[in-house]
Amino acid sequence: MRAITLLLICCFSLVGFAQNDKAFSEANTLYNDGKYAEAIDTYESILNAKEHSAELYFNLGNANYKLNNIAPSIYYYEKALLLDPNDKDIQNNLAFAQNMTIDAVDVVPKVGFSRLINNLVNTFNTDTWAIIAVGGVLLFVIIFLAYHFSYSSSKKRIAFVTSIVSLVVACFSVVMAFQKEALSKKDNPAIVFAQESRVKTDPNATSEEVFRLHEGTKVQVVETYDDWKKIQLSDNSTGWIPSKDIKLLKNF
Repeated sequence: MRAITLLLICCFSLVGFAQNDKAFSEANTLYNDGKYAEAIDTYESILNAKEHSAELYFNLGNANYKLNNIAPSIYYYEKALLLDPNDKDIQNNLAFAQNMTIDAVDVVPKVGFSRLINNLVNTFNTDTWAIIAVGGVLLFVIIFLAYHFSYSSSKKRIAFVTSIVSLVVACFSVVMAFQKEALSKKDNPAIVFAQESRVKTDPNATSEEVFRLHEGTKVQVVETYDDWKKIQLSDNSTGWIPSKDIKLLKNF
C-alpha cells in the first residue's frame, strides 16, 4: 500500500513539473511578444504552484521592469539574487531597476575590526564552513593516528604540529559557521511596496513621523509589533512602518 502511495505521489509530481515547464515556456513566449502583463500572470501561476527558481524570479523582474513596476521588479530581482548570488545578469538588472527609485539612502560602511570579521564570516556560507570544520576534524584524527604509530621523532613532531593546526582550523570553522548562521537569521530584508510610506517613531499611526519612504526602497526588518515593522536603513536610520507597506524577501 505504501509503495502504491509513493508511486502516485511521484506521478503527480511529474505531472506538476510538466505543467510548470509548459507554463514557463508560455510565459516566455508572451514576454517575447511584448505581452508583459500576461507573462507576469503566467509566471505567478507557477509561483502559486510552489515552484521557485532564480530564473523564474529573474523573468518576473524583467517583465515588471518593462512595465515600470518599480517595487515588484526590484523585489523579484532581489529574490532571484538570494537564490543565485553570483549571477551577473541579475546583479546588472537589479542595478538598473534601483535607478528608478526615489529614495537616495547612503550606505554606512563597516570599518576596522568589525569590517574584518564580517568579511571573514561572509567568505563562505554556513554549509561550507561546516564542511571545512568536518574536514579539519577528519584530518586531525588521521594525522594524530599517524603521529601515534610513527617511530621517527622528526615525523612525530611534524604530525603533531599538523594535527594541532587541523584541530584549530576545525574549531575556527565551527565558530565561523555559527556566526554566519546568526548573521543570516538577523538579516531580514524587505522591499517597500507602498507608493509613499510614512515612517513613525513608534508603532502607531498617531506617533511622530521621522521620514518617508517610497516604492522600491530596500529596508531591514529588525522587530515586529502587531501590524507594524521596525525597520533600519543602510544609513542606520530606524523607524516603524505599517506591515502592509512592505514585502519580506525571504518569504518563499
